[in-house]
Amino acid sequence: MRIAIVTTSGASDSSGRGRYRIFVRDLVVPWSIGIHDHEHIKAQRVQVNIDLAVREPDDFDADRYLNVICYADIVEQIRHLADKGHLNLVETLAHRVADLCLEDPRAESVVVRAEKLDAVTGAAGVGVEIRRDQRTDR
Repeated sequence: MRIAIVTTSGASDSSGRGRYRIFVRDLVVPWSIGIHDHEHIKAQRVQVNIDLAVREPDDFDADRYLNVICYADIVEQIRHLADKGHLNLVETLAHRVADLCLEDPRAESVVVRAEKLDAVTGAAGVGVEIRRDQRTDR
């Protein structure tokens, strides 16, 4: 799993504040997911990637943890979501991950990619990628 925070230079909202992006890359989580009988028996590897666009706080340079959305909290919430029980569709998984990412009002938009890594022989992964926007999708 790779995690990074990247500041997007030049981007700003109507208040003049900039934006930054939080990335979670290649998080692999065991998940009970799928419509087939064998998928109900054993959890399978699901890879989740997130690109979360966030408004910078007014005092971004203050170097305060409480001013930012914590990527470790997002990862923990995804793992907790996986423990909640079986899902039939990877689309449902992606939308639930997007919902938890957009719970914080500072988050403007999110792209979630969710892939089942062992579902199709010969494929590195199969899944979906969705984009959700705080203003129009909430």
